[in-house]
Amino acid sequence: MPLVNVTREAPAVTTTPPPATAPRLSRSSAPGHPAAPVRVVHVGVGNFFRAHQAWYTDRAPDAAEWGIAAFTGRSPAVADALEPQDGLYTLVTRGADGDHLEVIGSISAVHRSDDHTAWLGYLSSPDVVVVTVTVTEAGYLLGPDGRLDAGREDVAADVGALRDDPRAPVRTTPGRLVAGLLARRAAGAGGLTIVPCDNLPDNGPALAAVLADLVDAVDPTLATWVAEHVELATTMVDRITPATTDEHRDVVLAATGLVDAAPVPTEPFSEWVIEGRFPYGRPAWDAAGAQVVDDVRPFEQRKLWLLNGAHTLLAYAGSIRGHETVAEAVGDRVLRGWVEEWWDEAVAYLSLPPADVAAYRAALLDRFGNPAIRHALAQIAADGSQKVPVRIVPTLRAELAAGRVPAGAARVLAAWVLHLRGSGAPVKDARADEVLPLVAGTLEESVAAVLGLVAPDLADHDGLRSAVLERTRDLTA
Repeated sequence: MPLVNVTREAPAVTTTPPPATAPRLSRSSAPGHPAAPVRVVHVGVGNFFRAHQAWYTDRAPDAAEWGIAAFTGRSPAVADALEPQDGLYTLVTRGADGDHLEVIGSISAVHRSDDHTAWLGYLSSPDVVVVTVTVTEAGYLLGPDGRLDAGREDVAADVGALRDDPRAPVRTTPGRLVAGLLARRAAGAGGLTIVPCDNLPDNGPALAAVLADLVDAVDPTLATWVAEHVELATTMVDRITPATTDEHRDVVLAATGLVDAAPVPTEPFSEWVIEGRFPYGRPAWDAAGAQVVDDVRPFEQRKLWLLNGAHTLLAYAGSIRGHETVAEAVGDRVLRGWVEEWWDEAVAYLSLPPADVAAYRAALLDRFGNPAIRHALAQIAADGSQKVPVRIVPTLRAELAAGRVPAGAARVLAAWVLHLRGSGAPVKDARADEVLPLVAGTLEESVAAVLGLVAPDLADHDGLRSAVLERTRDLTA
């Protein structure tokens, strides 16, 4: 199906169930999207992956050679929706001029996370030479020291299972990757490149450290094979992608006459910066707009601190002030001023040209304010224990080292403390059992405990503690 443009001036589409006679999106109902042979395997079939890596692969000039076998993360819902559609879905790009709809066909097969036999089969094939990962920061199972959190029950279970049987089912993403590498070595299938695509600083080295620790615990003899056969890329990814609603499904039905159970809404902007070697091959992502660079860090820092840092501030402070979406929050003059305050602190530590950074800031305000992208603050607020340390703390440390207590960084921490204490968006955090007890006491005690979590050496910094406490009062005034 070719690109379809839809203006939003048209009458609103209702969210009533689709007619029983409407055909389901599939390779037969939307010809022109033959399934490519599987050469890429992906973990985490969320909306972001489908708006980003799958979209770049679909747009690559050699897309017919690079099909993706995609596995879900924690929930099988996306696999259940995409299987009847042969992996096809509609990308709904929402710009100022209306919606642009296109069918994405790069997913040749989709599987639930527990289809371990299929996973091992793909990783045992020499045809598969790229593995991509989008499982959020929490999925890497990093401990406070940046290594594998080996004390977790699920990690220990995976270690025990793989020691007993290298083909045994596992529970974690690192466990799945190590199981796949064990199967690949046993099959003599050759090398591959793993491409993490989550918002972690140095996500390639971070994943490499986790895998090295797990390999050492499971089968130390695998380490030499990994060193000789596995490349780890490092990436920066950027595209605002909200959750799917019935309104998106109805837009697709009205425009195309096809039922799509899993369309993906996204913004027009997209960026992918990749650092790494691909000696075994990859799709021509660069021809589709991705940048392949020698050093991804400057781009990564810009995105983590400016876009993701501002998102974190808006998620907590914005929901406390009664807003539900990013567009609503950034339209609040007070919140917008707080975002600019935070950016003024963070940009001092970016190495990109100041003119480029200024243009990026201006573009972010336009992107945040796009009313067609209903990016829920509650969605962004999840897993703050994983996000705050990488998005906010580097600038916080740099400012303190320069002899300043940063008001913007302190405000983000204040908003997160109040969020954990029950203000604003509901708390949803992979470390909730660890984090929530920290805020059970007084507000003063909560601030000190949360500072100890994100930066243990700063927990006794009187100036910072006072600044965070002061800004909690600003937020509740």
